[in-house]
Amino acid sequence: MDGNDIPAGKCPVMHGGMTQMGETVTDWWPNALNFDILHQHDIKTKPLGTDYNYRKELEKLDVEALKDDLRKLMTDSQEWWPADWGSYVGMFARVAWHAAGSYRLSDGRGGGGTGNQRFAPLNSWPDNVNTDKGRRLLWPIKKKYGNKISWADLMILSGTIAYEVAGLKTFGFAFGREDIWHPEKDTYWGAEKEWLAPSDNRYDDVSDPSTMANPLAAVQMGLIYVNPEGVNGNPDPMKTAAQIRETFARMAMDDEETAALTAGGHTIGKSHGNGDAANLSPEPEAAGPEAQGMGWFNTKGRGVGRDTVVSGIEGAWTANPTKFDMGWFDMLFGYEWELTKSPAGANQWKPIDIREEDMPPDVEDPSIKTMPMMTDADMAMKVDPVYNEICQKFIADPEYFKDTFARAWFKLTHRDMGPKVRYIGPDVPAEDLIWQDPIPAGPTGYDVDAVKAKIADAGLSLTDMVNTAWDSARTYRGSDMRGGANGARIRLAPQKDWEGNEPERLARVLSVLEPIAAETGASIADVIVLAGNVGVEQAAKAAGYDVTVPFTPGRGDATDEMTDAESFDVLEPLADGFRNWLKEEYVVSPEEMLLDRAQLMGLTAGEMTCLMGGMRMMGTNYAGTKHGVFTDHVGALVPDFFTNLTDMSYSWVPVEGGTYEIRDRVSGDVKWTATRVDLVFGSNSILRAYAEVYAQDDNAEKFVNDFVKCWVKAMDADRFDV
Repeated sequence: MDGNDIPAGKCPVMHGGMTQMGETVTDWWPNALNFDILHQHDIKTKPLGTDYNYRKELEKLDVEALKDDLRKLMTDSQEWWPADWGSYVGMFARVAWHAAGSYRLSDGRGGGGTGNQRFAPLNSWPDNVNTDKGRRLLWPIKKKYGNKISWADLMILSGTIAYEVAGLKTFGFAFGREDIWHPEKDTYWGAEKEWLAPSDNRYDDVSDPSTMANPLAAVQMGLIYVNPEGVNGNPDPMKTAAQIRETFARMAMDDEETAALTAGGHTIGKSHGNGDAANLSPEPEAAGPEAQGMGWFNTKGRGVGRDTVVSGIEGAWTANPTKFDMGWFDMLFGYEWELTKSPAGANQWKPIDIREEDMPPDVEDPSIKTMPMMTDADMAMKVDPVYNEICQKFIADPEYFKDTFARAWFKLTHRDMGPKVRYIGPDVPAEDLIWQDPIPAGPTGYDVDAVKAKIADAGLSLTDMVNTAWDSARTYRGSDMRGGANGARIRLAPQKDWEGNEPERLARVLSVLEPIAAETGASIADVIVLAGNVGVEQAAKAAGYDVTVPFTPGRGDATDEMTDAESFDVLEPLADGFRNWLKEEYVVSPEEMLLDRAQLMGLTAGEMTCLMGGMRMMGTNYAGTKHGVFTDHVGALVPDFFTNLTDMSYSWVPVEGGTYEIRDRVSGDVKWTATRVDLVFGSNSILRAYAEVYAQDDNAEKFVNDFVKCWVKAMDADRFDV
């Protein structure tokens, strides 16, 4: 821009009108890009050192001793936090459940795989009341086993052991969750500014749960799933059933799994609402130093045992709350129910004409009988015809119910761990499950150089090769370790038909690469990646550098039978800034969507910048558009994207359609065109700093070498077997 092109702004000199200081850059400039999401889990925050390897530490773990200590904990260590009925099975089932239950399928974020329940905001969600007490009860065990067990694994294992102690034959357990060391504060949990704000804020139409805004799954800020009192706290089991179905689907659960989890989750333990929530101290993040990281203490009365306040709903679901049995079904379907209020004022349901033998004992005095209860979510299982039919099937076959719940619990607590190759430990189930995205082992004994030679002679263009490899790999998301090039699912439904994969171009390229795989004994997945490597090597050579892109064979080829096509729908890219593509206009800016994609792929801001510049120079834009291709040497891995972006002999002029023209300042001639995603690398101060590194006269070779490293990182992101 020249001076006349710059929009009018406020006077840069302060005249006393601004009285409130911003605390962060985004406070001052709300529309500025927030790069914190790319800086999550910086290695500098890890206290165990760069040489620490959790998988190796796990090899030293005495698993049976750990499990035995957890079994003892279920009834021991009750001096400062007494357990209901002398058992912590309900407590630890809830700790594990609420750690895992934040997972959502849409972007793979949340879940129990990182130990994030230790940090805000999750440690202070209203729905997580008193999980802080459970983690403190686990501390002596964590202290004892130290680096050999992560908090993430320990919390999930505690819930699995709780169910085992309660009498359930569990499906299995896998270690391998590695802890994070600071909050994932840039995960989007909703736009609300208050806990439990009405769920209408999350829906276009609250009566149609499918209109909940993505990527959210829980119905209100601070909840794991749905409001147990009903939609917005108003009891109506049919409306609650609709919300349950949508929310659990966004958790990757079908109706049968949902019904099993509801029944099995409420078979043990109780809800706590025998008191006034107004008497509770602040949540952990708001509590004073004397609370030592815990919150929600009752400031009046004992606040434990029968006087505990958690959800506000009061009572147990079954007559034997420490046993995993069919009691929930007996109670729900054996009685008619009516609305009532808990002592804390919460809406709940009570049975009509309850028999004394069906009443649960008091948590402190077993000679006292108490009134059982059901939440609106429980009642939904009875009134909804689909859920009711499933429950009747469980009632007719208790062993089928127990197996279904055990499998659903395993899925709930392992869904975000990624493929089975990441599982560690003696209790890993032998069975392959489709939600684990199984991939067979791939061949490794073929001649890699011979395959590359055949690819180079196959007549494919550089962009054909690079784009196909990139599109295959870009689906990877480190949030739940799904997607990626391994498995070559780009050739299967639904990926082969995704708009962003240019189906016609993809089919043409695969028709060339698949025969090469068959001839050489390589997997199609390896050949796709090798084709991309060949393209990168050609681009580097065109820039004057002979490089060999590192490659590790062994990717396998998945089949349709190994692929849950419906589950993979959520991995479809809606935008890919690296290929300058946007499916349609969104509320979120294209550059923000670029950051989100980069973070899911595990890239840093510097790696994102390097890859972007290289992809533009190789001409890999979607459908061959020229936006951002700031070079006269397309196909050469040169740093022209950066040198021309930072060249002040050009002006940058917005035109219709949301694009920009790059004009010579003297002649006014249009040299190139660009999108917002291109220009943000010059306009944003952080990204410009990275771009200037590669624009320097002495960093052309560094750019090539860095690009190769970043490319390999993207191609190998899902190689958990190496």
